[in-house]
Amino acid sequence: MELTIYLAGEIHSNWREQLKSMAKELPWQLNFVGPMENHERSDQIGEEILGEQPAPIFKDDAASAMNNLRTEVLLQKSDLVIALFGEQYKQWNTAMDASAAITMHKPLILIRPEKLHHALKELSRKASVTVETPGQALKAISYIFEEN
Repeated sequence: MELTIYLAGEIHSNWREQLKSMAKELPWQLNFVGPMENHERSDQIGEEILGEQPAPIFKDDAASAMNNLRTEVLLQKSDLVIALFGEQYKQWNTAMDASAAITMHKPLILIRPEKLHHALKELSRKASVTVETPGQALKAISYIFEEN
């Protein structure tokens, strides 16, 4: 068995690479997908595809359409979603992706520090599992593969 896992969360730190590195140590087949991590590309993709837009708000709308398309397709093809909420950055996209996963009935592992417990309490109750570290998320995934 193998799993495709969507990694939702901020793109400004290397948490995905850390998680993927830890996952390489596991005997399970885990495939990872996620949002466009190149922030400049993410912001420019709408104009790259649709052409120059008449104002910044339209540029943002065009990029959002392309990024939402990518997210929807990859979320639908995923078996599981991990959504990391860090302490440093605003997490609007993470909240949107986690909510979309719940709506799609995708199992969701929410990673959030204890400091964000109160702010994320409702989302945490909707998640399949809430943990505090990427390592704990991988341990939860490993449990899926355990035999009786």
